[in-house]
Amino acid sequence: MAVESFEIASGIRVGGGEPLLLIAGPCVIESRELALSAADQIAEIVKQIGIPWVYKSSYDKANRTSVDSFRGPGPEEGLRILSDVKNQFGVPILTDIHTPGQAAEAAEVADVVQIPAFLCRQTDLLTAAGRTGRTVNVKKGQFLSPWEVPNIVAKLRSAGCDRIMVTERGSSFGYNHLVVDMKSLPIIRDSGVPAVFDATHSVQLPGGEGDRSGGLRRFIPTLAHAAVAAGADALFLEVHPDPDKALCDGPNMWPISQLHSFLEGVLSISKISGKWR
Repeated sequence: MAVESFEIASGIRVGGGEPLLLIAGPCVIESRELALSAADQIAEIVKQIGIPWVYKSSYDKANRTSVDSFRGPGPEEGLRILSDVKNQFGVPILTDIHTPGQAAEAAEVADVVQIPAFLCRQTDLLTAAGRTGRTVNVKKGQFLSPWEVPNIVAKLRSAGCDRIMVTERGSSFGYNHLVVDMKSLPIIRDSGVPAVFDATHSVQLPGGEGDRSGGLRRFIPTLAHAAVAAGADALFLEVHPDPDKALCDGPNMWPISQLHSFLEGVLSISKISGKWR
């Protein structure tokens, strides 16, 4: 099935033969100051590089390993901060929801409503997100094969959603490890939706540090380059000014200070492999 492009926000399109889209930002909103500072730095880099961009950050991380882990400011304060980022930088916003009741509220700010990987089969959550009229990005669960993606897409379409993205973020491989099958990207696209590759969560070691997840940050460029070569329509990348001090997913976030050179490498491959999209 052909993948038709669609508009996420004014001037920002994904799918079909559109240029590679970047989805990037800190894993979680740690503070208003950090959210705005990160957005400012990313905005300058993407302007220099010339890549379309959606800002990503979560207001609540409901599936942290430990009950004591930092989750974020919650929906009220978090959406207020994301609204500030959106208005100040003119960038579309992506954030995730965990319950059907959060969908409409999040959609007042978010241009893309995201479904976390562990919740990708929750019918009520998918249909609530689909009814918002926003683009919906679904993280494919670590337990799901790419051949099961059409079932996710069908649930969203049943709710009237016609702007859908599905993200590959690795599959469980033994204990505390993930492995990426690059065949999943064209298989996802066979469902008629753009395929996104999450280069940062794909190097995560879920629960690998006992009370928190670990990560293999140095492999992020390797997997990102491979995914873009395989025809990914968008690249999902969690970034942070100082990942080693981040309050969530630090081991698998990329430093913003290295984002410019990282994107240069990715786009050089994208220009060659664009024919696969």
